[in-house]
Formats: sequence, structure tokens, C-alpha cells
Amino acid sequence: MSLPLNTPALHTDVHPHPHPGAARVGIGGPVGSGKTRLLEQLIPRFIARGIELAIITNDLATREDAERVQRSGLIDPQRVRAVETGACPHTAIREDPTLNLQMADELEARFGNLDLVLIESGGDNLASTFSLDLVDFWIFVIDVAGGDDIPRKRGPGVLNCDLLVVNKYDLAPYVGVDLPRMRRESADARNGRAVLFTNCATGEGVDEVVEAISRAVLFDRP
Repeated sequence: MSLPLNTPALHTDVHPHPHPGAARVGIGGPVGSGKTRLLEQLIPRFIARGIELAIITNDLATREDAERVQRSGLIDPQRVRAVETGACPHTAIREDPTLNLQMADELEARFGNLDLVLIESGGDNLASTFSLDLVDFWIFVIDVAGGDDIPRKRGPGVLNCDLLVVNKYDLAPYVGVDLPRMRRESADARNGRAVLFTNCATGEGVDEVVEAISRAVLFDRP
């Protein structure tokens, strides 16, 4: 179902990936914004479309997110890998993405028909961004419960991502957030680039996220 806050026509640039093989899409955002839950909603939707995919998660010193996805039953556990960054999460996706690049290459070597690799960053702050050496397209996830001032703060993650996802819209009445205002301020900060509101607990708005990714990097797939 399309949310009233989501516009059908979104401006997402097409990103032909310069490397052979699977398209690589990053998912970043603050701790607790719903990155892993979004991942769990995306997996069955892409599988239903016949998209061959694999998952990489990033955590500081554990494999907790990867193990959660492996236990979910949504995807072959062998297609889910973990990177333990051992430092600030943005280091492994921006300054030195070597570990993630190696993991993506290993997954493509093992599953040679991959169409898509989803790379979830560890939870970080509004300055977190992905290196374009690592990904072809990246999503930044914020949540309504984090405050309606996040778009106004205009951090690099909000400004520079290909798609801004505002999650947990259903909590707005309980945290005093004016959703139409947050939508306007998100659109102003993004200068016409794509913004989507989601409830990743129920899956509302996630179909539009799938469409945005598909238009941007899966244009030669089903």
C-alpha cells in the first residue's frame, strides 16, 4: 500500500555500475533506526522478483545482525556474511571499505549468478556516508522517534544518500512529530531527491523502496 506521505514519482538517478557482476546497495543510518528490519523486509520482496541476492552486515565487534538475518529463514544463511569493523562503522564503508569489498567479491565468487548485494552499515551518526568504490546506490535510514529535527540538521547522510528513508512513521503521534512538516523539511533538505516514509515493522512503504532500488540499479533485471 502506498503511504499518503509517499509520492509515486520519485527522483532517483540511474546508477549503471562500472564493475562487472552484482549491483551493490548500501543501507546506513543511526543505531536503532530500523536498518536490519528494512533489510528483512527487502529480502523476500527481491526473492519474489527472482532477484539473486546476498547480504553483508557490519558490526563493531559481533556478528549479531548477520546471525539475526541467518536465523530469520528469509534467505540461505550461506548468503549472509558479517564484517566486524573493530572501529567506527563509517570507516569500513567509506575511508577504507576493503573488508566489505573483499566480502562482496567472495560472495560473488561463490554465488556466481548474484544480481544484488545489500550491505548494511553498523549504526552510526548523521555524518555517515558510503564510498562509491563500495556501492552503486545507498540508502540512509532515519526514524521518526529520533526527532523531527533530523532533516533540518542536514547531516551528510541525509543530504548525500540516493534515497532517504524515514522509518517508524506510525510512532509520530506518540513522540510529538508533525509528519507533514517532517516530509516538507525532508524534501527541502533533499532538494528534490527521493524521500520515502516507511513502517518496517509492518512493511508499509517498503514496496516503494524496492521500486526505487530496482529503477536505479536493477534496470536490466526482472
